[in-house]
Amino acid sequence: MGKTEKISPLVQKEDYEYLNELRPHVFNEFVGQEKIKNNLNISIQSSKKRNDSLDHVLFTGPPGLGKTTLAYIIAGEMKSKMITTSGPILEKPGDIAGMLTKLQHKDILFIDEIHRIPKVVEEYLYSAMEDFKLDIIIDQGPGARSVSLHLEKFTLIGSTTRAGLLSSPLLDRFGIRCRLNYYNIDELKKIVLRSAGILKIKINDEGAHVIAQRSRGTPRIANRLLRLTRDLAIVKNLGLINKEIADESLNNWEIDDRGLDDLDKKILTTIIDVYNGGPVGLNAISVSVGEEPGTIEEVYEPFLIQEGFIRRTPRGREVTDIAYEHLGLVKKKSKTKAGSSQDELF
Repeated sequence: MGKTEKISPLVQKEDYEYLNELRPHVFNEFVGQEKIKNNLNISIQSSKKRNDSLDHVLFTGPPGLGKTTLAYIIAGEMKSKMITTSGPILEKPGDIAGMLTKLQHKDILFIDEIHRIPKVVEEYLYSAMEDFKLDIIIDQGPGARSVSLHLEKFTLIGSTTRAGLLSSPLLDRFGIRCRLNYYNIDELKKIVLRSAGILKIKINDEGAHVIAQRSRGTPRIANRLLRLTRDLAIVKNLGLINKEIADESLNNWEIDDRGLDDLDKKILTTIIDVYNGGPVGLNAISVSVGEEPGTIEEVYEPFLIQEGFIRRTPRGREVTDIAYEHLGLVKKKSKTKAGSSQDELF
């Protein structure tokens, strides 16, 4: 699955080398998500004037859109120290308690993949977020007693690709909720040109447009595709990424002009060929294409739905006419035994 991994919006090993270098540090450097930036900036300025901590913030949306970057920008704007962690590694209450008690006034605790926090750990966050106190149990058995620890006023920033998995009590404690949306081609083109300048990669507008067009609306993918096209330009001894180089490089990686890769097409053709276009359940698709259901639902499906290739119905996923047209497939009408019409692929 090497080719599909190259444009997955999930963070990969080769990304870490460039993350800090390419990551914007202030709102003015962050391209896109204008409403979110404006609203956050107002809340931050208000908090600074009141000398108070920022309200708790929840970022939701598909991976690779800038949720973690915005958390770092908030910390920078607030001039606050930020402790970072992720839901899967917070296995017991002591893990979160140790972090909370270290926080000073206006400090920030950032929890990535917050939907994966165990329930027993999540319950400790309720009083910490609302009342800034932590109730812990000391000793065991008959001698056990509860002790309440005072916490400094802090800001919890949560990030998740699966907002629907968060419990209502936890959701209610976030005063600021921001859903990040996919980026348009113009915004992605600005990101590509900015990244190229930082990495000292020569690229013209046409080359940047091709990369933006095939980046699935995701800055992380745009930056990854920029590096892929740079490799071909170097091999061909060209000092510039132009339209021809970008087209050839991305075609070699089987990334089409709508940003669909091999696995995207496999998902669509599986629904068409095996399940007659749907409706079909997520688990059935997962088994057929050999990919985890969570990966399909979090990484691939949101973009396919956004672009109109798939629609969700109460009965399952269905492929749309847009997908048939993009794949060069045609539906024809045929008669069933009962005499009613039925779509058939040829």
